[in-house]
Amino acid sequence: MFTGFCMWVSRASLALAVLGLLGVMLCVQWQVFGRYVLNDTPTWAEALAMLLVLFVTAFGLAVGVRDAGHIGLESLISLLPEKWRNRLEILIHLLVTYFGYLMVRSGWVWASAKWGEKKPMLPVPDGIDYVPIILAGGLIVLFSVEHIVALLQGKVVEPTWN
Repeated sequence: MFTGFCMWVSRASLALAVLGLLGVMLCVQWQVFGRYVLNDTPTWAEALAMLLVLFVTAFGLAVGVRDAGHIGLESLISLLPEKWRNRLEILIHLLVTYFGYLMVRSGWVWASAKWGEKKPMLPVPDGIDYVPIILAGGLIVLFSVEHIVALLQGKVVEPTWN
């Protein structure tokens, strides 16, 4: 049930990343059209595109952690006996979980500090730039815990792509 929930969250994150990427493309196209055809550059388009890139990166990063697409030392782990391999993989996922926790905590501090300020080109708080760090960190914690549970149960986390 937990793996099914994580799979659903991962697919939703992937869908949001794709929608965000489409939004980035539309913003950039509108900016080019406004600049060269209308001779009136929309100032909000670049700021929105940059904000969307942060969200796309955050969601893509989290899905990459779930699908074990992050940097790892596969060759070293594969040389170890099974007993040590599982222990080392659990340690790696615990460290990734801690990193995700630090992302949430630090992102929250920065978002809180900047929330009272407004972005120059968009009618949103300046602290929104740090929300993707919080989201990615939370998802990384969730997906790392999923990997730890799967390792303890002797199962494998099925990638989102399937």
